[in-house]
Amino acid sequence: MGLQDNLHELTRRNEQALQGGGPARIQRQHDLGKLTARERVDLLLDPGSFVELDRFKTHRCTDFDMDKQKTPGDGVVTGYGNIDGRQVFVFSQDFTVFGGSLSGAFSEKVCKVMDLAVKTGCPMIGINDSGGARIQEGVASLAGYANIFHRNVLSSGVVPQISAVMGPCAGGAVYSPAMTDFIFMVEDTSYMFITGPEVIRTVTHEEVSMQELGGASTHNAKSGVAHFASPNERESLHTIRELLSFLPSNNMEDSPVRPTSDDPNRRDEKLNSLVPDNPNKPYDIKDVITTVVDENYFLEVQKDYARNIVIGFARLGGRTVGIVANQPAFLAGVLDIDASVKGGRFVRFCDCFNIPIVTLIDVPGFLPGTSQEYGGIIRHGAKLLYAYCEATVPLVSIITRKAYGGAYVVMSSKEIGGDVNLAYPTAEIAVMGPDGAVNIIHRNAINKAADPDTEREKLVDEYRRTFANPFKAAEMGYIDEIIMPADTRPQLIRALDMLHNKRDKNPPKKHGNVPL
Repeated sequence: MGLQDNLHELTRRNEQALQGGGPARIQRQHDLGKLTARERVDLLLDPGSFVELDRFKTHRCTDFDMDKQKTPGDGVVTGYGNIDGRQVFVFSQDFTVFGGSLSGAFSEKVCKVMDLAVKTGCPMIGINDSGGARIQEGVASLAGYANIFHRNVLSSGVVPQISAVMGPCAGGAVYSPAMTDFIFMVEDTSYMFITGPEVIRTVTHEEVSMQELGGASTHNAKSGVAHFASPNERESLHTIRELLSFLPSNNMEDSPVRPTSDDPNRRDEKLNSLVPDNPNKPYDIKDVITTVVDENYFLEVQKDYARNIVIGFARLGGRTVGIVANQPAFLAGVLDIDASVKGGRFVRFCDCFNIPIVTLIDVPGFLPGTSQEYGGIIRHGAKLLYAYCEATVPLVSIITRKAYGGAYVVMSSKEIGGDVNLAYPTAEIAVMGPDGAVNIIHRNAINKAADPDTEREKLVDEYRRTFANPFKAAEMGYIDEIIMPADTRPQLIRALDMLHNKRDKNPPKKHGNVPL
């Protein structure tokens, strides 16, 4: 072939690759409220920054007349580009080509960009919209998934990994997103499950729809598998860009600093009355968070799951921080199985990527009950404890009100590595709440009293004055300073500035054995 012939062939293959499965299948994708693989990449990345790799790669299967069915790219778009000027790698599964099913060639394309992401220290973003393994390729497609899973693990803690589920993701295919750091889903059009409704109907006789089984609301509110849900794909892709603005490109870098006009010394008097004196009265911890952080902006993660604990990203003095906070407005902020797992995984992510952690504490303890004990609250609660003990990033905490029992210890206490531990004057730090403690310590005195209720009330007040306040802990050095709530922002920023060059490391080992 001459040069002109090659140029003509190049043009033809480019056009074929850009058309994916053809106009009819693209239109069907749009009719379902979904974008195409290339449209998603274009919306995710800075305009004109995408560089595609392996555009002309095709499968090598010759069985079932597959050699007559070849489309350039083979059902996945891969390459690299920029988000806010920072390089990222991306793959986007193309449902219009073989239903986005994975072949050996498809897997090789994905593995190539995953390897490049690690080599160059750049985030990896996978957009999932696939019918699963390509049946015609048999074990080759299964091996392809295994190659991707292996890279997910090797990349973990090295570069941020983000999965966007924008269509079906079923069977073994769900394990790649499950091993990434954050999963984004779209309401009504995306779903994830191991076995579909038909198999469940056959095996267990349960009737369930795909959305009920594995839709965005299910995995964001019930299972905790996903971290973000959006009403449409455009908003989901925008939120991915927003999340990445908080994160470093890899584990050797710090997060990007965003200049702010928000005064680091800003005080807010409304904080002095935001936390009620009554330890049993609820309030929304997110009001404290948004009042304190830069521009009052907080990107909450897993907002609909385990709502008794709040996690997410914000900035203080222009620098990214991870926020972990008990939520008194839901279940009184108690720690349970789901909250422990949610908080523990987030702490470990922040520690992987050098993100300081600010912990706001108002916790009455661990949730009692047979369902929690039978469900393994001991093991799951230990995950949050393990995560804080293992963390070497700056750890700053504020006890806003209650910090009782083992829950006090778990939530970034001084004894497990907390660097700066502050408390509001409303803080109560004790083995248990005053009512429970008095009922144990003074049981006999209360029973013998002429008026047991009056005697109990007097003893509770005495216990609260003597033990359940921050001054006893401060006298013993467990609390570094008792601060006025209005001073929260400047106090946090000063502590984080002081800890900015913190150097700490754990004993040499292959890895720890977190209580999974």
